[in-house]
Amino acid sequence: MLAWTHSTHMNQQILIDAIVRQTMVLIARLSTVDGVRSPLSHIADEVFVGLVDELESQRVGKKVIADMFGLALCSYRQKVQRLRESATSRGVTLWAALHSFLASTETATRAEVLQHFASDDERTVRGILNDLVETGLVMRSGKGEVTRYRVATESELFELGTSASAQPEESAAALVWLHVYRDGPLKREQLTQRLNFAATSLDAALESLIKHGQIRVATTTEGTHYSTEHCFIPFGQAGWEAAVIDHYGTVLNALAAKVTKGEHTSAARDEVGGSTFTFDIWPGHPKEQEVRRLLATTREHIVSLWEDVTEHNKVQATSNGYQVSYYCGQYVVKESEQL
Repeated sequence: MLAWTHSTHMNQQILIDAIVRQTMVLIARLSTVDGVRSPLSHIADEVFVGLVDELESQRVGKKVIADMFGLALCSYRQKVQRLRESATSRGVTLWAALHSFLASTETATRAEVLQHFASDDERTVRGILNDLVETGLVMRSGKGEVTRYRVATESELFELGTSASAQPEESAAALVWLHVYRDGPLKREQLTQRLNFAATSLDAALESLIKHGQIRVATTTEGTHYSTEHCFIPFGQAGWEAAVIDHYGTVLNALAAKVTKGEHTSAARDEVGGSTFTFDIWPGHPKEQEVRRLLATTREHIVSLWEDVTEHNKVQATSNGYQVSYYCGQYVVKESEQL
């Protein structure tokens, strides 16, 4: 029994390490899409906070979580408090609060920044300032305590390859729509935490989605919430970022659901899980076109089915419904591109 438990633990660790490595490959490739260099300095902190939030949602105790990260309970609590939100600006991370503060003023000296965030750890504030400068999001001039900081202009960001202008209004709206659909109803501040958008970009996206009837807004005693029952981004339209998030999230949720159900084997009639098939073909192979058209033919069938379900739901809906998320993907690797 002990040997089996140890073996299972080792297998889980190997699986986790492999998934982390593959996720890092995806992040690295996404960070340089279209020649844009996306800031990554805050990624490690976001990963830590995200893991903590998910473990807590599974009702894992703080002492156990601290042990899982190899931290003393006191150190763990201090780190969580420091990363989850700024002591000065509640509800947002210190990284986001610093950037927002600099965006709200033309320039600010280091002394003014430290004074504004006096309730936060000074070493952390200085470190984040350096990160913001190194990633090109903030420009620095002068020396010592009279060093001045300001948010980089669009032209400066474009020259450095970190321009946010690569995020058109359509893509921003698609990302907001997806998050409201998957996680809604959501408040504006919850969307701010999930999406690192400028306030003007988020407001413009919300206004557009409400105007076109894609999301609804409701105000109650608990505040203003945004919600929707559907999210559909047609082929060929802007919003590939939202599609990537939805694809990736669906795959991971399917894997997680399979693992947590305790069923580590597959059956022909499974409703939860996935299958991967790799076909070895060559030009002129009798099945070449049939294989290469798998994605297109599968999409045609699924889109038709989705439209039928959507039309039926407009006429007849139920309060005890549930969702079935289906994902299909395909990529072609030439022999010269294989690792």
